Amino acid sequence: MQSHIKLGRIAGIEIGLHYSWLVIAILIAYSLAAHFHMVRPEWSSVVTWAASIITSVLFFVFLLSHELAHSLVAKSHGLRVRAITLFALGGVSQIETEASDAKTEFWIAIVGPLTSLVIGLVLLGIVRALGWRTGSEPAGPVAAILLWLGYINVALAVFNMIPGFPLDGGRVLRAIVWWVTKEPERSTKIAAQVGQVIAFLFILYGLFLFLGRANFSGLWLAFIGWFLLEAARSSYMQVGIVSGLRHQSVGDLMESDCTRVEGYLSLRDFVERYLLHSTARCFIVTQSENMIGLVNTNDVKKISRDLWDQTSVQSIMHPLNQLREVPPEMPAVRALELMSHENVNQLAVVSEGKLQGIFSRAQIPRFLQIRSGLGENHQDKAA
Repeated sequence: MQSHIKLGRIAGIEIGLHYSWLVIAILIAYSLAAHFHMVRPEWSSVVTWAASIITSVLFFVFLLSHELAHSLVAKSHGLRVRAITLFALGGVSQIETEASDAKTEFWIAIVGPLTSLVIGLVLLGIVRALGWRTGSEPAGPVAAILLWLGYINVALAVFNMIPGFPLDGGRVLRAIVWWVTKEPERSTKIAAQVGQVIAFLFILYGLFLFLGRANFSGLWLAFIGWFLLEAARSSYMQVGIVSGLRHQSVGDLMESDCTRVEGYLSLRDFVERYLLHSTARCFIVTQSENMIGLVNTNDVKKISRDLWDQTSVQSIMHPLNQLREVPPEMPAVRALELMSHENVNQLAVVSEGKLQGIFSRAQIPRFLQIRSGLGENHQDKAA
C-alpha cells in the first residue's frame, strides 16, 4: 500500500495518506453530520459540520497512534519500518523485516489494539466525568466529539482483535501458534487460513444483510470481507515464496546469460533483432564494448510504437552505475527485502568488481514454478 500524499516523518518513519483515505474521511464526516443533525437539531449547521469534521480528522490521528505503536515496538526490537500509510480501511505499517521470535511478534501485534482500547476508554471516561450517562446524547459538541471518538477507538480495538490474519488478532494468533509449534511458516499458514475463513463469513453475512434485508451496510461489510480475503491469500502466498527461497542465494536465481546490445540501436531494431528472436530475458547495453546499462521488455512497452524508430536503447536503459549491487552469495530472501526497501525491481550481481548477472523480481515466480514442477514430477515417479 503506497501513499500518495506525504505528511512528513515521525521517529524516522514516513507518514502518508492513500487517496482512498479522503473518500472515507468525507463519508465519516457526512454520516456524523447527519447523526448530529438528527439528535441535536438545535445546533447550527456550522457547529454540526465542525464537530463532524473534527471527529473525522481526530479519528485518523488516533488511527495513526495505533499504527505508530506497532512501528515503534517493531523498531525497538531492531526491525526496519519504512512507512505508515492511512487508507480507506484503516492504516498499515510497512515493517520490512520479520520478527525473529514469537514473543516479539506477539507484542508488535497486540500493542496496536491495546493503544486504541486505552485511548477509547480514556475518552469515554472523560465524557462520563463531564456528565454524560449511558443511553443519552451529549448536550455539547465537545462531549459529542469525545464520545464518538471513544466508541470508534474501542470498536477499532475489538475489530482488530478478530483472529483473522492479517488483522492484529490474526498476528496474535500466529504468535501463539508459533510459540506452541516453534514453526513460524506453519503458524503463518494456519493464521492465514483462519483469516480466509473469517473473511468468507464477513462476505456471506454482508450479502445476507444486503439481499435479505436491503441493508446497504451489508455491502460495506462484504467489501471489508473481500479485502481481508485478498490480504490473507497474499500473506499465504508470501509464506510459500519465502519457504521456496529459504535456502537459495542470489547467485542461484540470477540471470547470467545476458545478451549484449549496442546502445545506439533504435527500439524497433532492438525488438526485431533481439526480442523477437531470442529467449534471453537479460539484455546488457554496451557502448564501445563497455557495459553501460540494462534494458528489458517492460522498458520497451512503456514507449509508444510510433516512437520506436527515433528512440534509442540507451535512452531508456537503466544505467549500471545507478543499480544497486549485491554479491552472488547474498540470500535471495534478503535480496527481496532489499528491493522492497529501496523500491527497485532488479539488482546487479557483482563479484570481484565484475558483473555476474541480474537478479530481478520476475525471476522469482519462474524459479518457484520450475521448482514446483520438478517436485510434482518427482512425486509422480515415486508413486
